[in-house]
Amino acid sequence: MKIVFIHYHLKTGGVTTVLRQQIESMLHTSDLLMLTGAPPDASFPWETVHIPGLGYDTSDPNRFEPEKVAAAILQAIRLKWEGGCDLIHVHNPTLAKNKFFLKILKTLQKEKIRLFLQIHDFAEDGRPLAYFSEDEYVSDCHYGVINSRDYNILLKAGLKKEGLHKIFNIIKPLNFKATGAISKNYVLYPVRAIRRKNIGEAFLLSLFFNHRETLVITLPPNSPVDIKSYERWKAFVEEKHLDIIFDAGLTHEFSDLVLAANFLITTSITEGFGFSFLEPWTAEKLLWGRRLPQICQDFEKNGIRLDHLYSRLNVPVEWIGKENLFETWKSWVQKTGAMFDLAIDETTIKSAFEKTTDKGIIDFGLLDESFQKTIISKILSDSGNRDALIHLNPYLSNPGDVPNKDPLIQNNLNAVARHYNQIKYRKTLVDIYTRVIRDNVHQKIDKKILLSEFFNLDNFSLLKWSFYAEK
Repeated sequence: MKIVFIHYHLKTGGVTTVLRQQIESMLHTSDLLMLTGAPPDASFPWETVHIPGLGYDTSDPNRFEPEKVAAAILQAIRLKWEGGCDLIHVHNPTLAKNKFFLKILKTLQKEKIRLFLQIHDFAEDGRPLAYFSEDEYVSDCHYGVINSRDYNILLKAGLKKEGLHKIFNIIKPLNFKATGAISKNYVLYPVRAIRRKNIGEAFLLSLFFNHRETLVITLPPNSPVDIKSYERWKAFVEEKHLDIIFDAGLTHEFSDLVLAANFLITTSITEGFGFSFLEPWTAEKLLWGRRLPQICQDFEKNGIRLDHLYSRLNVPVEWIGKENLFETWKSWVQKTGAMFDLAIDETTIKSAFEKTTDKGIIDFGLLDESFQKTIISKILSDSGNRDALIHLNPYLSNPGDVPNKDPLIQNNLNAVARHYNQIKYRKTLVDIYTRVIRDNVHQKIDKKILLSEFFNLDNFSLLKWSFYAEK
């Protein structure tokens, strides 16, 4: 097969990691070409063509027209294969990081190019600034997703089973020998600390550690908004004298940090694939923290046991003030709804809020940084509040304490190795590509239905949907 891959860039990150895995998997069975909107760094060793018009939007008034970008793509393909390619595999095409991207793809379709569009992240899932508000998504082509949640949502939104494919990622084992990490007794949160990773909850958990563990965060975020939130968290931690180490991954090998940790945690409120639920087991480390049911269902069907994780962290609404919370919550529901051209009436908002705060409690993961800091301060100021939180969340009495830990780790290690390896991944890719080449599909995504599935007030999180605006 002659396969072309397209992505906005090849910077270090989740999608680039997946691209590498796909190229490595298909390298010896297919002829491959990578097209990208930003020049690759020296560590991307496969044949790559830089087409600037595929990159993120810039302020350049001479931005390439979609037809010219499509022509550059076709030229690059024909320079490699006179007869053209079998298909183009495009990553994250529904994010409006490039406002012409959909038009580029639709122009390629007119040239009888077969497209396989793989979605890792949805603009409808808390990313209103990356939303194509006017353009319809590409129709009559095959789509791929990385979890069953997204698969089921897209079926509801109009896609057909014959034109929609699940493609779960590879998990590479963390089989390293630790050579000397931090000389402390610590728990590791192995993340780049963007807002949706919910590090405030990790700080809250650290207040309940029973063995004097230090909480270690591996990497700072990259984006300006996330950096601002992160720096304010660092200031809060210093002010409250919390036992936290930041940015450990900048001065220590990641493998060393993982293998010398007591256990690993996750508190993320939203994930695409969910690497963090699988990777720790490959290093024979316990994972503890927040479970995301819609993401974890795929892993649990494959025999990975995650029932020791929690799905909510309840806190009293009275600690932050119900009226204050409602006004903030309502404001962001309305603001973000407007960004998606949604008008939401007050009755609907009030009803959803009452459901969210039923019995006078709310999930900590639905709060923004300001409210989260108020909760943490309440715990620090009164030991009675600490006891009250344990009463609401009994698992807080023993973070990381799991019965029969060793059999659990071994079970999950084996299940990950069995279901998320390169051999199975290559077979999945070949099967999908064969179907894309062979089967014409007539389908389209109903964007209103798609948005309604993600923009759900029953789990509306200020941390996820609001812009960072803490003073």
